[in-house]
Amino acid sequence: MDKKNCDVYVTGSNAKFLSRDIATEFGGRGDEVHMYPLSFSEFMSVYEGNRYDGWNEYITYGGIPLVVLAETEEQKMALLYNLLKETYISDIVKRNKLQKTFKSVNKSKITATTITKYIEYLEDAFLIEEANRYDIKGKSYIGTPLKYYFMDMGLRNARINFRQLEVTHSMENVIYNELRMRGFSVDIGNLTIVETGKEGKAVKKQLEVDFICNKGSKKYYIQSAYMLGTAEKMAQEIRPFLKINDSFKKIVITSDTPKPFYSDEGILMMNVYDFLIECGFSGSVRKSSLVCGKN
Repeated sequence: MDKKNCDVYVTGSNAKFLSRDIATEFGGRGDEVHMYPLSFSEFMSVYEGNRYDGWNEYITYGGIPLVVLAETEEQKMALLYNLLKETYISDIVKRNKLQKTFKSVNKSKITATTITKYIEYLEDAFLIEEANRYDIKGKSYIGTPLKYYFMDMGLRNARINFRQLEVTHSMENVIYNELRMRGFSVDIGNLTIVETGKEGKAVKKQLEVDFICNKGSKKYYIQSAYMLGTAEKMAQEIRPFLKINDSFKKIVITSDTPKPFYSDEGILMMNVYDFLIECGFSGSVRKSSLVCGKN
């Protein structure tokens, strides 16, 4: 239906349309707009409290609007449990005809091929997203191991009954989602270096950059480090950056940096709240900015 001020779309069951197949169904007849859960900035625009309490709630219950607007923790948890069970898991099982598959593998070991299929089903339903590994020096993609991030932290936590709420992993996941919302393609950086060992022999070591972000001519290297605390931790986080021989901006995002500043090595240090709410990659504060990364 085409009205002057709105478009109305009627879809079939979630089992068919809550998946990447929707692009095929509408092939050649429209554009796909990927709707994410609320970003942290959007979440804070309706949250009645400070950003620290808001952060704890966001990484626990996520950014699905219906859940955000629920008044109590019990209501939020119930909504997430029901959404995961009745919409996502139920439709994934129905769509991929998994009942027979589950029965056939009962009392038998699940193979790597089966696990790969299950992961693909979760990706197809927009529950998780795959991030590829990129060899920074070799300038090529590495097949394995891949990393996966949840599209919403609330659904992730509901799946594990709100156990194992590891704040370092949660922050990394939120940063990944934020970068994707801002239109960046995001890879995991791998860096192979050779150092002299204790016996004077050359030793190969693998370093990792959490995120390599690309959008057009813009490129950034980002490390997510919940707490820097000590000089040793700081050195550990910036070490991969010092081995990269290009001039693209390098950023460390933490929870304990008071305000954006550049280190002696030219690396931008920024706290996660400034990154998500107030600051662009330039380090200059821009109130209520939702398009960080344009600089």
